Amino acid sequence: MTPAGPDDVPVEFVQALRSLRAVTVRPEVLLDEVPGPARIAPYSAALTAEVRTARRSVAAAELASGRFVVLYDPAGQEAWDGRFRLVTLVRATLETEVGADPLLAEVAWTWFLDALASVGLEAHAAGGTVTRVLSQSFGALEVRAEQTELEIRASWTAADEDLRDHLRAWETLLCTAAGLPPLPEGVVPLGPRH
Repeated sequence: MTPAGPDDVPVEFVQALRSLRAVTVRPEVLLDEVPGPARIAPYSAALTAEVRTARRSVAAAELASGRFVVLYDPAGQEAWDGRFRLVTLVRATLETEVGADPLLAEVAWTWFLDALASVGLEAHAAGGTVTRVLSQSFGALEVRAEQTELEIRASWTAADEDLRDHLRAWETLLCTAAGLPPLPEGVVPLGPRH
């Protein structure tokens, strides 16, 4: 398969990418464009994100991170039930007590569904996994506290090329996993005080 040149990229995919650029994210969320995965779909794009306690500060702690992938197949794929498939990953470190909750996986999946619902989207053809890892250190590393890491992987199908609300839903999921309170429409968070 020959790589597509700029003139070969379908208009619908270009419109999808433009819709993503129209989204303004919370100041705690840092987005970066990265190459999309090859071989999964004819066209792809990806973003990575970090949720930090302060924007672009060296001293800022990372609260969560993730990846948002757009897959596009002009012919559609039966498993997707559509032409656009969105694949996401969210990782966060949680307090040990929260990580030990036996219902954590179900709650984290609800965060995903609620994030979509919060922007009026349906989880069409959705699937995913929730993984938690409890790390306990020993020996020379024994001074480290126990740590629980949560990973949410999810994919769903978008109805059309307007992906703005899908990116907003992913941002909501990232911020929920990071422990940030939701922001009502039009409210801007205050920065850290000095």
